[in-house]
Amino acid sequence: MGGMNYWNPNDQQFWESKGKKIASRNLWISIPNLLIAFSVWQIWSVLSLQLIDAGFNYTTEQVYSLTAIPALTGALLRIFYSIGVTYTGGKTWTVLSTLILLLPVLGISIALNNPNTPYTTMALLAALCGFGGGNFASSMAAIGPFFPKTKQGSALGINGGLGNLGVSLAQFLIPIVISIPLFGALGGEPQTIQNGTESTQVWLQNGALIWVIPIIAFAFLAFFGMTNLPLEKPKLASQLEVFKGKHMYLITILYIMSFGSFIGYSAAFPLLIDGEFPEINAVQFVFIGPLLGALGRPLGGYFADKFGGAKVSIIDIILMVIGIIGVIFFIDENSRSFIGFFVSFLLLFATGGIANGSIFTMFPIIFGPQESPAAIGFASAIGAFGGFFIPQLFGFSIQHTGNVNLALYIFISYYVLCAIIIWYYYARKHAEIPIDTLENQ
Repeated sequence: MGGMNYWNPNDQQFWESKGKKIASRNLWISIPNLLIAFSVWQIWSVLSLQLIDAGFNYTTEQVYSLTAIPALTGALLRIFYSIGVTYTGGKTWTVLSTLILLLPVLGISIALNNPNTPYTTMALLAALCGFGGGNFASSMAAIGPFFPKTKQGSALGINGGLGNLGVSLAQFLIPIVISIPLFGALGGEPQTIQNGTESTQVWLQNGALIWVIPIIAFAFLAFFGMTNLPLEKPKLASQLEVFKGKHMYLITILYIMSFGSFIGYSAAFPLLIDGEFPEINAVQFVFIGPLLGALGRPLGGYFADKFGGAKVSIIDIILMVIGIIGVIFFIDENSRSFIGFFVSFLLLFATGGIANGSIFTMFPIIFGPQESPAAIGFASAIGAFGGFFIPQLFGFSIQHTGNVNLALYIFISYYVLCAIIIWYYYARKHAEIPIDTLENQ
């Protein structure tokens, strides 16, 4: 299963007799490996909340930085991951990139057992969590070539969408496991959270240790079940040619709109609920938004394969604008409604996920097989910065205007710009690269 001598999924006879089975196996092994990577990437979004109360002598600004650092390092690593996988093969890279996640989770579990751990050590461990963010680019670049062009959109949508569920899994699971002595003496001593006269014991290290066994199990699954395809190793110079063309930067703008929205809103959603509706306990259901976004991604790939990636993306952007208008309306003091606000944001998450899937199907059509890995790496890297900048923009808007409306109007303007780009360059009759026409050939 490790390698092959021939691979051409666009050969119908080969695909039906052999290729389909191998491609499906690699896809369904890739998914849990990517899911666990996203979970590790998001560890600090939950663990950072109780660090100060648990006795770690950090400032509030330092704690917030711990949630931002993985987003930054993950974004940068995506560029190298997307190109690196083309040289090692999907199986080899998946095994190694999954096992390397043991470094941050084991390191974090040790560091959390000592409240005197220096902040620089904790920041370094947060940076290592960025390895999980990098895995997305390599996973998508590895899975695409397994499938014929007509099925790549759906396959990449399933891989990315179910992989993105790792965000929701981390936000749902970590609050549970840190509240119980799950690993007994092996997990270390609990921390004490003081709330007035009441004290509560928590095991913050469990939020890292819980991923150790799945990491090892999924890496072994990849080692024994995945395949290194016999594809021509592209020259680095040929991959970097992609940066000379304007379409690299146009598609990056579109990817920021899709994935940047998903990861940025995932980070900001709890803070927005707390700020706009402080009477609501958001911790119980914040994972629902990222869950819808992740599930929307496979739908985006499927709709793009069926109706065309450019057309689906434009319709989706219109729905995203409607979602933001809903948010603006329902936080207005004259029409204030948490249910309306929540549903509007769920629409944003779902449509952001669908756009993520539909935009991704445009990469192989615009760039071809040689340049696609580099294009995916660069665009997904810049898109991942949304996890840092979107919450920052909300904070800027609140600080300078007293509310989040300025940020929301900026998002509307950005989405309209993206719709214009898609229509002009990829959707209209005489577009430079008529995406939907090429898809249907």
